[in-house]
Amino acid sequence: MEPLVSADAAQSLAERSAAAMYADDRASQALGMRIIDIRPGYAKLSMIVREDMLNGHAVCHGGLIFSLADSAFAFACNSHGGVAVAAAASIDFLAPAHGGDELTAEAVERWRSKRSGVYEATVVNQRGETIALFRGRSHRMREPLGIQQV
Repeated sequence: MEPLVSADAAQSLAERSAAAMYADDRASQALGMRIIDIRPGYAKLSMIVREDMLNGHAVCHGGLIFSLADSAFAFACNSHGGVAVAAAASIDFLAPAHGGDELTAEAVERWRSKRSGVYEATVVNQRGETIALFRGRSHRMREPLGIQQV
């Protein structure tokens, strides 16, 4: 049984976890990702598609769209404290993203146990058009000192 924790305490933990994680997340920073919203089991990140992110077909490289969704997934599954990593992930690309587009990935926890979780992320552009659907499975490694798991 999960311990009873107030909504305020869970939100505070999610915010502290995201801030600590982002401070060391060089990849998300280098890609210009911004955390828009963070809650327990939820994260929303955005990224502007730069010219250096375009592939040979002049559309955003799929690996960079995956990176945005994967980062949202990472922040969502680490929002409870502890250290969780990806055990598996997949993505379906539904539409291209172009230079100058603002992409937003919204990751939602669908199921979580003590050691693993399942998350889904939707990536949309600034017009609300769905660009990609992502699904990831997390594995909890350990709890860092001073941060309690929720």
